[in-house]
Amino acid sequence: MRIVSGIQPTGQLHLGNYLGAIRNWVRMQDELPDGAECLFFLADMHAISMPHDPAALRAGTLELAAALVACGIDPARSILFNQAQVPQHAELQWLLNGTARMGWLSRMTQFKDKSGKNREGASVALFTYPVLQAADVLLYQATHVPVGEDQKQHLELARDIAQKFNNDFATEDQPVFTLPDPIIPPAAARIMSLRDGTAKMSKSDPSDLSRINLTDSADEIMKKVKKAKTDPEPLPGEPAGLAGRPEALNLLTIHAALTDQTVDQVLAEHAGQGFGAFKPKLGELLVEVLAPITVRFTQLLDDRTALAQVLADGAARARELAKPTLEQAYSALGMVR
Repeated sequence: MRIVSGIQPTGQLHLGNYLGAIRNWVRMQDELPDGAECLFFLADMHAISMPHDPAALRAGTLELAAALVACGIDPARSILFNQAQVPQHAELQWLLNGTARMGWLSRMTQFKDKSGKNREGASVALFTYPVLQAADVLLYQATHVPVGEDQKQHLELARDIAQKFNNDFATEDQPVFTLPDPIIPPAAARIMSLRDGTAKMSKSDPSDLSRINLTDSADEIMKKVKKAKTDPEPLPGEPAGLAGRPEALNLLTIHAALTDQTVDQVLAEHAGQGFGAFKPKLGELLVEVLAPITVRFTQLLDDRTALAQVLADGAARARELAKPTLEQAYSALGMVR
């Protein structure tokens, strides 16, 4: 069993990143059976598919490494690295470009969303982004990839590319690539904006009040929770009473995720309360969970040389794991090395 997943080092990590992905990464790492491996990477190659500030990307990469370690990723038990230090990702993407099809990529919803109305002005990297995502996991013979609902399409594409490559250039007895299966953690919380319960919490939202950053102080967290958009109705006794109340549902979902409960269980404890009473309790819970992460994050950032070494060590391990697959791919394609 080998689990591979990545996250872009752009902007500050927020509560949605933590509850939706990173916390589950930590749990996977901690619950791995003997002989299994986790690889977690910072997707700096993906980051350049959109306009970016080089200095911000460089700083963001180290900050994200610090945040992941602060949240519980252990570089001694998991392989933590950034893509740019493992050039095999880009090499394999190029080899897979011969197998991927324009029609497959043109149907990717992320390209449509990010390119907007100016598709002709979008970068080629944005269009071929899903092929690099396929290379990210196929390079390591990943057996499992944690995905949210918005990434299932990309994993399906990775499987299609792997299957076609195996069919075209390998034999049934000796396929070049493993077809990875998705892991959709049942506890993965979909955290929405504190200002709009119908939109995901996002680091690109211009309003800082829309999200809880993992670097926020206790005072900032309490302020944002108290200012979170809600409605005047009290909390209902059952989930059906949350219909048409996305902001109320969001705050209850956050509480449920933080306490490893269901929304039903949270409602059983707080039914009939108004948000004037519920919000302070939620704020205190957030501070309790996030404060240790913030302290550890600040400590790690004080020694950026050590952080860079963590990534370098992880990249060295990743390069060794990547070598056999890349060589098999070159050989299968008939290239002389």
